[in-house]
Amino acid sequence: MTRKDTMCRLLAATFIPAIALCGCSEDNNPTDSGNDNNGEGKFVFATTITGSNGTAYDLITGESLESGNLTTVNNGLLNPGATQWVFYKNYLYALTYNQGNAGTTRSYILGDNGEMKARDIEYRISRFSSYGTYGDYIITMSTGDGPSTLADKQGYLPKTLLLTYLDVANQTARGNDTSTGAYSMENFLGNGEYVTLAGAEQCGSKLFCGAVPMGLSQYGSAYENGKWIRPGFEHLVHTEDGGTNSGAYKAGELVGTQYPDECWVAIYDNENMTNPTLAKTDKISYPCGRFKSQYYQTVWAADNGDIYVFSSSYAKTMTDPGQKTKLPAGVCRIPAGSTSFDDYYCNIEAQTPGGNRSFMRCWHAGGNRFLLIMYDRALTEKDPVATELAVFDADSKKLTYVTGLPSNVSSLGKTVFVQNGNVYIPVNVENEEPAIYAINTSTAKAQKGVSIKANDITGFGYLTPAK
Repeated sequence: MTRKDTMCRLLAATFIPAIALCGCSEDNNPTDSGNDNNGEGKFVFATTITGSNGTAYDLITGESLESGNLTTVNNGLLNPGATQWVFYKNYLYALTYNQGNAGTTRSYILGDNGEMKARDIEYRISRFSSYGTYGDYIITMSTGDGPSTLADKQGYLPKTLLLTYLDVANQTARGNDTSTGAYSMENFLGNGEYVTLAGAEQCGSKLFCGAVPMGLSQYGSAYENGKWIRPGFEHLVHTEDGGTNSGAYKAGELVGTQYPDECWVAIYDNENMTNPTLAKTDKISYPCGRFKSQYYQTVWAADNGDIYVFSSSYAKTMTDPGQKTKLPAGVCRIPAGSTSFDDYYCNIEAQTPGGNRSFMRCWHAGGNRFLLIMYDRALTEKDPVATELAVFDADSKKLTYVTGLPSNVSSLGKTVFVQNGNVYIPVNVENEEPAIYAINTSTAKAQKGVSIKANDITGFGYLTPAK
């Protein structure tokens, strides 16, 4: 393989943590489906190759998803890899997550010669727990400490929404101004708790974001001598610092929501993400999929503009009984043009084997159908593994498990591509070459497509040469 990657100059100092939006526009599903396949470009596959000399990451191109076998030998563009690959407006961005530290973000284009090319600018942004797009931007977001000027009398800092806007065409980056308190996430839902956002779905000019309650920060717990601590939850307030990485906590915090049987969606008028309208239902728990510090988007727009809100009922994994949700994994709806839930509801969990399984993440798969990555056992059981797929038809409220996948699946992809009634997803397998599988959303039957001589496919999409 030829090293075509170049050193990129550093743009901007490290931004404060960001939880990102997963966004969809009206004419394109950039986060998950890439650009429409119009025959002028190529499919791009982010691959991992492990050998005796270490691990390499290669961006290779292909003409089709349906068949063939691609190789990374003397092919593609070597790169540093990424936590999440985001295809948007003929640009490919590599978002890299580092716990507590700045991660590297760089972008790529398809050149006129049909080969991948690294762009000039490298960004440094702090950790993100979700991601997405709006207008000209890829947006990363997190909930983190606000500025010292907003500290309370004890010096506790309010939790604040921290944004980074990556202008994909102009290769610029900027953060949001948190100095005024307009981005405070404290008491976001009126119960004293702060929230983080799990993705964002653009529908018209609005952004629909899953609001995930996180419990009480030091700031929220101390407010008016513990006003927001529910009776019977006092024992959950930590008396000393502890934990590590995503499980770290500080003395005075109450980690995890006191209201696990509620679902909230924050609806913003634009990418500025201030003054949201809040929609609530008590039919499902909070809307997100979860893996360590990553919060996966589960709020999606159907083709007709209806917003479907999925909950994996991740709160079932909490240790304290008061923080465990009693609600099964399910889905509700905000009708097109509305900012409130209607009476639509479906119990997804009841349709799984044993009637007790959930899902890790999901995507819109065209029309009123959605693709879900399913766990192989209940979330409350030890070490559930998410290596199965299912199609959910919102019209019939039916969950159908996908057939035709290999029996030795090791992992499933982080991106999908929707086209002609099929949803395509990478399938990585043990001791075999990974491949893209086409899933017919009407029948839920999978068909193996193009395979790649690599260890796994970490992302894929479609690009045309950037003008």
